[in-house]
Parts: sequence; C-alpha cells; structure tokens
Amino acid sequence: MATKLSDAKAAAAAKQRPPFLVELYRSALGKKYVMAITGIIGLGYVLAHMLGNLKLYQSAGEFEAYAEFLRRLLYPIAPESVVLNLMRLVLVAALVLHVVAALQLTRMNRMARPESYKARRDYVAADFAARTMRWTGVIVLLFIIYHLADFTWGFANPAPDGAGLYEKVIASFSEPAIAGFYLVANLALGVHLYHGVWSLFQSLGWSSRRFNHWRRSLAIAFTVVVIGGNLSFPIAVQLGVIS
Repeated sequence: MATKLSDAKAAAAAKQRPPFLVELYRSALGKKYVMAITGIIGLGYVLAHMLGNLKLYQSAGEFEAYAEFLRRLLYPIAPESVVLNLMRLVLVAALVLHVVAALQLTRMNRMARPESYKARRDYVAADFAARTMRWTGVIVLLFIIYHLADFTWGFANPAPDGAGLYEKVIASFSEPAIAGFYLVANLALGVHLYHGVWSLFQSLGWSSRRFNHWRRSLAIAFTVVVIGGNLSFPIAVQLGVIS
C-alpha cells in the first residue's frame, strides 16, 4: 500500500512539474543558453548585413539588386517579401529573448549577491566591455529602432518619397548628425559584440584558460571586421567616395 501511495505521489508530482524547457529556462544556466543561442543569431545577422552592404561600393544598381534579391527570397515558392519578413520576425524574437534573459539573469545575480563589489581592484580587474554591456545594449537597441525607421519603415529617412534604398542610404548618411549617430552607435555595438563573442563560449560551457587567447583573438577579429565595415559606410558617403 505504501509503495502504491509513493508511486501515486511521484506521478502527481511529475504531472505538476513544468515542461523541461520551461524548467531549464528558469535556471541561470538556461538563461545563459538562451543568451548564447540568440547571440549567435545576432552575430550571424550583423555579419551578413555588413557583407551585403558592401554592395554600396560597387554601384547603385548592384545594391538595389541585392535588396531585390532579399525581397524575393524563395520566390515564387513563397510570396515576395514573406521569407524576408519571417527572418525579421526571428531576429526580433531573438532580440526580445536576449534582452529579457539578460535582465532576468542580472536580477538573479543581484539576489544571489546583494552586496556589490566596491573594492577598486575588483572594478579595475573587470573587463571594460563587460562593465559597459548594459549601456551599450541600450544604445544598440535604440540604434536598431532608428535604423528600422530610417531604412525599413522609411518615415525617418530624409530622402523624397519613392526613393530607392540606395538613395535613402545616401540621403541619410549625407546628414552629418545622422552619420555621427551611426558612428557612435556602431562603436557601442562593437563593444557589445566583443564581449558577446568572448563570453559566448563560456555561456555554452566551452571555456578553458588554455584557449582564452584564441577566444580573445576571435572576438577582436570579428568585431574589427563587422564594425570596420559598418563605420566605413557613413564615412565613405561623407567623404564623397559613395555618392
């Protein structure tokens, strides 16, 4: 009888337990995995986005052809722009999950260690990118919203109605204030990317002191390539290299 009661209790407890993925996400480890996976999606996007924008250096026709290629992905299997919009939804979902997991993880860490480290040696030893992750994240989030309003939605772009994407880029980056904002935002993105690539392996449990120099080199190389390319676009327009 006792065995039957214990089995019944175990079965009832199993039914009350949330799904495995939900239970995993509630833990700090699960949140780190979410940040790592969504971070990989974001890293892949910023790299592909920068490489595609290099078409600006070829010609207006090449850049517009690239934009049209994105709009017609898998067409006519899928209606025009459907695949592109699905990719955007995935990116938005990844961004939301990344931000929410980061905020929740920060809260969990504060609750586990309510007294913050105030010793100067702890502050100096902390990596600059890690200490500024929250602020660079806010700047990047605002940049993404403005970037969408500028080129995707178009209502913040100074180009006349009916202008093509190439014309919108030139019109936007020809404004010193807008070009300056893009430069500052991409520098903040660079700090965020560097720490993201560096901490990615640690979040996934692939961390070892023997490979730290490789992790740092990868983080630096990735950041320099992506941010170097992004910074070049407004600078090139301002200098008249792209017109």
